[in-house]
Amino acid sequence: MRTYLLPSTLRCVAAAGLTAALLCQTAMAQTVLVQNAWARATVPGQMASGAFMSLSSSTGSRLKSVSSPVAGVSQVHEMRMEGDIMKMKALENGLELPAGKTVELKPGGYHVMLMDLKLPLKKDTTIPLTLVFVDAKGVESKTELTVPVRTMVPMH
Repeated sequence: MRTYLLPSTLRCVAAAGLTAALLCQTAMAQTVLVQNAWARATVPGQMASGAFMSLSSSTGSRLKSVSSPVAGVSQVHEMRMEGDIMKMKALENGLELPAGKTVELKPGGYHVMLMDLKLPLKKDTTIPLTLVFVDAKGVESKTELTVPVRTMVPMH
């Protein structure tokens, strides 16, 4: 697994030890913890894919937006079934992250949609993602990730 670090967390990592840090795939944006991030590999000609992760906010936040240089369009999406019909839409106001709760971005639910891909997402490569969060006070923060590309859900 890989650990994602922001400058504000470097002292915590040093205190905890580099070995322990390398055992978790984690990033922190102020009060938001990002874990187990990954993107789905594409097949030739596929112009869209998804990215998935777990988000936890200690104080309550919102995932406002996402971007990646590998996609012409990146959005926070919701997918749900209505009877036998799959409905998918962008969350115009972002995704709420209630304080103390983990919100799963996973296939078949909330996810990051990467559209108009500029290159194929190949298994065992990585892609950059930028997540923009807004906390309860309206303060924005960004988390820069390098996300592994996989063909299936990673085992925890």
